[in-house]
Amino acid sequence: MFRPGAPASSPAHPPDAVSNAEPAAQAVLLDDPQEWSAFGRPVGPTGQAAEDPASCAWDSQVVLEGMHCAACALTIEDALRSVPGVLQADVSAATRRARVVWQPSQVQPSQWMDAVHKAGYRAMPAMDAFAREQRQRENRRALWRWLVAGFCMMQVMMYAWPAYVAQPGDLTGEMEQLLRWASWVITLPMVVFSCGPFFSSALRDIRLRRVSMDLPVALGMAITFVVSTAGTFDPAGIFGKEVYYDSLTMFVFFLLTGRWLELRLRDRTAGALEAVMNRLPDSVERRTADGGFVRVATRRVVAGDTIRVLPGEAFPVDGRITLGSTHADESLLTGESTPVARPVGSTVTAGSYNLQAPVEVHVEGTGGQTRFAQIVALMESASLQKPRLAQLADRIARPFLVAVLAAAGLAAVYWWPSDPGHALMVAVAVLIVTCPCALSLATPVAMLTAAGTLARHGVLVRNLQGLEALAHVDTVVFDKTGTLTRDGMALQAVHTAHGWSTEEVLALAASLACHSMHPASRAVVAAAAALDDGRWAVTDLQEEAGQGLVAMVQDSRMGAGQPARQVRLGSAHHAGVAPEDAGSALQVVLSEQHVSGAVSELARFDLVEDLRTEAPAVVTALEQGGVAVQLLSGDRVGAVQRVAAQAGIAQAAGECTPQGKLAALQALQAGGHQVAMVGDGLNDGPVLAGAHVSFAFGRAVPLAQSQADFVVLGDSLALVPQTVLLARRTLRVVRQNLWWAAGYNALCVPLAVVGWMPAWLAGLGMALSSLLVVLNAARLARDLPALPSSIAAGPSVASAAVPIANPTTTLEPV
Repeated sequence: MFRPGAPASSPAHPPDAVSNAEPAAQAVLLDDPQEWSAFGRPVGPTGQAAEDPASCAWDSQVVLEGMHCAACALTIEDALRSVPGVLQADVSAATRRARVVWQPSQVQPSQWMDAVHKAGYRAMPAMDAFAREQRQRENRRALWRWLVAGFCMMQVMMYAWPAYVAQPGDLTGEMEQLLRWASWVITLPMVVFSCGPFFSSALRDIRLRRVSMDLPVALGMAITFVVSTAGTFDPAGIFGKEVYYDSLTMFVFFLLTGRWLELRLRDRTAGALEAVMNRLPDSVERRTADGGFVRVATRRVVAGDTIRVLPGEAFPVDGRITLGSTHADESLLTGESTPVARPVGSTVTAGSYNLQAPVEVHVEGTGGQTRFAQIVALMESASLQKPRLAQLADRIARPFLVAVLAAAGLAAVYWWPSDPGHALMVAVAVLIVTCPCALSLATPVAMLTAAGTLARHGVLVRNLQGLEALAHVDTVVFDKTGTLTRDGMALQAVHTAHGWSTEEVLALAASLACHSMHPASRAVVAAAAALDDGRWAVTDLQEEAGQGLVAMVQDSRMGAGQPARQVRLGSAHHAGVAPEDAGSALQVVLSEQHVSGAVSELARFDLVEDLRTEAPAVVTALEQGGVAVQLLSGDRVGAVQRVAAQAGIAQAAGECTPQGKLAALQALQAGGHQVAMVGDGLNDGPVLAGAHVSFAFGRAVPLAQSQADFVVLGDSLALVPQTVLLARRTLRVVRQNLWWAAGYNALCVPLAVVGWMPAWLAGLGMALSSLLVVLNAARLARDLPALPSSIAAGPSVASAAVPIANPTTTLEPV
């Protein structure tokens, strides 16, 4: 896979050269430390890794070729873990990818890749070019094998048809023998070409003394072909009564049909994760010393460079626009497809798309320093995790396959005395029908499909186990600040002194507040944004941290000779007036200090936290879904109760310390509740880690350090109930898949043992079983579950802010 800030290959080794090299030679090229960042990242201190890549462990991602099942994944894991210097190895059968944590001082990539090769598989760097090339090559091969098998099946059925419809005496012995020879000739290329991967995989398993899902299938094919060949060459022998070329070709055709469709569906569903990750361009235009631009590999770009990004290209780095303006698609980061304006001076993020015009960008962050790199790291980790149900399926895969071989052998022994040919075909049917492909795919395909759907809508799944836990949640606990409310504040009311209008005091306050980054100052500036008033000239402005602003202002309408006035904006104490009880609101005072020392109060501004528009609808949706909602916050009790009342939350507690939140959460868990925690991730680390499942909300969260199972990248709180609904739907799909796989085997195995299921029907059943599992999981890729229309629309509760046109309270002069 393409790593953040790295092209598919370095200039020294072009993609075509590397991909066309022999596996061993290609792996040796990857021993160059400059290549490591193209398919991995250091897991030690960043600065240390930059100076000496070999000084810390590396976390690398590789794409695997030749694996088909959970047993293959376990084999590769065992091979990798046996290599000294490999600290960790995780292989996913659903995505056919592996994560390898290795120590450069003990082992090189060529060595642990060679261990995979000796196990009978091929590992390639998970770069964009390699992954795409491998997927296309595998699809082409699968299509050709399927086409050859289909052609051979039709021809063999044409030659077998006379034997089905002929009456006694219609076919002479010579004609029947000729039809058998013709069927054998046509079946031979199918066995060699279409069945080749099954036989090579089975021979590899036998050589290494292990069992995979290809072994029973290959045995079934080989037995059927050998028995039919013996009947063709020796019609008078024990196997000469009947040949089974028609059953063999039909079985192979159905099996390859199922695998090809399964491959296409898996690329479309679980491949949604890879589609999100492979967004960065391989190269970018970088400014040279003479002021021109030259295209270089993305990984060669460093902080401080200036690059030019053309329309339609993805921004390869984090940076700031220095020339030009455009619109950017930041759906990867927010889940919202609406383009965002990016004028000169605004920041752009790696992974977002330039939609409108060429822009020049000053590079501020590359590679692992970008937010995109953190997102990719989380998605890679999640795609290789194994949910509890998948781990259970992996554990039983090998014992189940051994039991399948034993059952086939016993069935053959039972039927042999009566009819040796029929006995072997019964064994073939048992081998084929019991292949546990559907069982191994039941859980991981559904989980990864759901994770891909969430990723497209701005929710990153850090832990696949979280989907299973979220489906059982009966209580959701929200933090307030930054979760139910936005990061800023909103103006609720303005109280003006006699002789002053609301517009006048807002304009005066904003002339001071625009010089401060305090949330209260930003709220005042936002409220006055619609006022076009250049009346006040500000000089000698000073800010007292946490208290307020003081400045000299001059009224331009009064003429140049008018003396400046000292104005204060901030807390009541800072403004020099007596505080008043504003309830849950934060009160900011605007006052004028006269030369005599007297203070005149000009206005008071009541500020409240800005409740998210969708918060009441989200609470309603959760409660209608059978989930209780609570609010825990460290803020003042009055402010917490106000937000809870507006959001429709009945149970709320304020002035909670992080330890207090954790204690309240543990009390809920002790009462038998399955609890999900939704916080902003800034000071909720302990409670996020302590919940059964958790959401980190807010774009400012350091993704790699978050304790949450789900990271919400956008601003929509509605993603929380939608994720809950999708998790429930995912678990239902997993259960349906497992029940189908178990029911299919329970029904078909007895039929195969008693000889009522021919080999072709067994192959059709096995292919349909796997295909049904993947198709059922593909339903999760459609979209996030929709909330009820009455809830999705929600009440019109934008915030607690009151329009400025509302009546105001007049203050008596001080």
